[in-house]
Amino acid sequence: MTPAEVDEVWSRWRSGQAVKVLSREMRRHPTTVRDLLKRCGGIRPRPRTRPPLRLSLGEREEISRGLAAGLSLRAIATGLGRAPSTVSREVERAGGRDADRALDADAAAWAAACRPKQCKLAAHPRLRAVVQDRLREDFSPEQVAGWLVRQFPDEPEMRVSHETINRSLFVQSRGALKKELTQHLRTRRAMRRPAGKRLPDGRGNRLHELTISDRPAEVEDRAVPGHWEGDLVFGRGMSPVATLVERSTRFVMLVALPEGHKSELVVDALAAKIQTLPAALAKTLTWDQGNEMSLHARFTVATGVQVYFCDPKSPWQRGSNENTNGLLRQYLPRTLNFRTLTQADFDAIADKLNTRPRQTLGFRTPSEALDEVLR
Repeated sequence: MTPAEVDEVWSRWRSGQAVKVLSREMRRHPTTVRDLLKRCGGIRPRPRTRPPLRLSLGEREEISRGLAAGLSLRAIATGLGRAPSTVSREVERAGGRDADRALDADAAAWAAACRPKQCKLAAHPRLRAVVQDRLREDFSPEQVAGWLVRQFPDEPEMRVSHETINRSLFVQSRGALKKELTQHLRTRRAMRRPAGKRLPDGRGNRLHELTISDRPAEVEDRAVPGHWEGDLVFGRGMSPVATLVERSTRFVMLVALPEGHKSELVVDALAAKIQTLPAALAKTLTWDQGNEMSLHARFTVATGVQVYFCDPKSPWQRGSNENTNGLLRQYLPRTLNFRTLTQADFDAIADKLNTRPRQTLGFRTPSEALDEVLR
């Protein structure tokens, strides 16, 4: 592809266009476009520029013409407004007066200017080993970076930014982290994708007894524990699992639904799970527009927990739950039949998330945050 086409690919990619869409509009084969993106891990390399203090091609041509005319190096330097030593070194690098050629000299200088700097993870084996170990434990790059600050407070050399970790994973030419570690990322992607807006996934309008606007004010600031957000997550064959996330600590519980997601099955399973909690941790539940909670009154009678429903097409009103559902896809992909898992399997997955540090908790784990509020 021409440089202009490469620029267009990156521009369209950054705007959120899919590879198939942008390749079709640019009349290029998708494999051609995908190979370009994969070589760089989806991260556009910084374009190379010529430093203003370096000799340009035009100046090298002036040096070449001056040498052909028999001018002294000092006279050539004066005409260019450069130091005589600059011109002298340029001629010496080219092989002397008789060997100087402007195009060859400029190409050689451009190639010599490529001095790739070794990234921090490649240069520090101990740091690299610790990062790889945390990634294998399913920590995200951001969680690893935050964990390192807490774990090694007096060792600045044991710190690395999450962006450096990401680039070392996606850009394999850096040679720091193994590509297989991308399988421990939540998305399991081997290439960075641009952030983009997603359309809300509303489930229609339905009359509810209490909406989110009726919810107590103490729920909003997340200072008081015991307020939960819930939803269903589906796998292959519409196999469901219920997710519950505590708003202040981000503690997650998973509830198996092996017999389906009819309302009576869902509310009974959720009620049994909620009743295992201390009374201080069972106050309210915020749900989306799903009909699986149509028997919410039955749930409230059994648990004493009032259910509030989000507005239509407003998943952000259950932001903690939506975020957690995304994290769960690392362990519960859409291709997996959830009916093959037991409640013990779901408890193990929930424990995985509850023992991973979270940025929103100051890189404490949800389990640590829950223990603090229960003291």
